Amino acid sequence: MRAMDAAGIAATVAVDGEFGESLDREIKRLQTRHPDRFAVFANIDTRSLSQDVNFGVMEAERLIQSARAGARGLKVWKTLGLSIRDASGDLIALDDQRLGPLWTAAAELKLPVLIHFADPAAFFEPLTPDNERWRELQSYPEWHRYPTRKPGDRRDPRPPSFEELHGQFVGLLAANPSTTFIGAHMASSAEDLQRVSSLLDNHPNLHVDTAARLNELGRQPYTAREFLIRYQDRVLFGMDTGPDVEVGRLYYRFLETKAEYVPHSPPGAVQGDWRIYGVDLPDDALRRIYADNAARLIQFDR
Repeated sequence: MRAMDAAGIAATVAVDGEFGESLDREIKRLQTRHPDRFAVFANIDTRSLSQDVNFGVMEAERLIQSARAGARGLKVWKTLGLSIRDASGDLIALDDQRLGPLWTAAAELKLPVLIHFADPAAFFEPLTPDNERWRELQSYPEWHRYPTRKPGDRRDPRPPSFEELHGQFVGLLAANPSTTFIGAHMASSAEDLQRVSSLLDNHPNLHVDTAARLNELGRQPYTAREFLIRYQDRVLFGMDTGPDVEVGRLYYRFLETKAEYVPHSPPGAVQGDWRIYGVDLPDDALRRIYADNAARLIQFDR
């Protein structure tokens, strides 16, 4: 909490609460002691997806139990869609109908679903010197998603393409209009804000967050400023780190000033070999993005 105060963070979402006893411990450690400053999100049991035929029903019941324990949301990791397979060995798609009961339960419980699907589009492209994430992927080869599988072949061991994952995400949103989804990392499409705009325009149940996409937003400052003002009621502030003072300063400078050609990450970080520009948002938009939207959706201290 001292670190949060130093970084100007009023409240934090802990996204790795898991479930059962692990969730109980995390809620008691953070949320019970400081309900106005912490919200713990539950997770699905990925083992059940790989082992049980009725995994959607089981995960819906698990979420109900997590909500009773105090969970204020559900975090879904990017392994869903990318790598988790069912008991038959088929890759489970984001819009797999068997998961319907889980999304219905989230809607009925009024719990937001923070979902991370895919990665930057460059991660799905060949690793050649003209790939803009060349140096980053050289440093972290496990992030590279290429070559991708044949479309629709769920037995293919390679990952789906970015476009296939995006299509599945659209299907998920359309099939569950009553469920509130928060697309982590600008719905994995920060480098294409026209795509994100289309998602938001067509799916009122979707929100997005800024976590770990300062690099993408800051290199398109005119488009990003217009986007953030237009969708100020649909964007949540996030950093994808702990309450770090230096990282916080980078985000605040981007959002609040007209800074030109400045770093987007602390020294030593490798997430795009370019610099960024500030968008100088008006106070009303800042207030909604920083706090009001999260308070409404996540209901801190409810």
